[in-house]
Amino acid sequence: MGEALTLENTSGTSATEAVSKRQARSRLSNGTHILPGVDGRSTWVRRLRDLMGLHLADLGGEDATSEAERSIIRRAATLTVELERLELRFARAGEASPEEIDLYQRTASTIRRLHEAVGLQRRPRDVTPSLADYLGRAERG
Repeated sequence: MGEALTLENTSGTSATEAVSKRQARSRLSNGTHILPGVDGRSTWVRRLRDLMGLHLADLGGEDATSEAERSIIRRAATLTVELERLELRFARAGEASPEEIDLYQRTASTIRRLHEAVGLQRRPRDVTPSLADYLGRAERG
């Protein structure tokens, strides 16, 4: 019970360096890269980053979200970018095949479920006219 556990360091680094390296975060985790080895200046990556930022803002910002919520937002944003690419293809071709429509529909449904999982939901807009608008229309009408 009173035995101390001794670990042998064979890597040539000090114990402090070994602990520091274990606790270091990847570029992906610390937010400096969207994907390893991918140029962050591409249109696709910039749009992904924009969507992730917008969705995170909807949830109160990065500090107000969990890692799991950020993961879901990342997947939803990725699928959104790909749906936008499909939409562009449809517009340029002037049509879409049944297979493409099926893929589009399934992907859009997946995005909806991902959004629901993190609490993003449709908010009905109040379209009731103000009293002044109503009276103004009644006078003109």
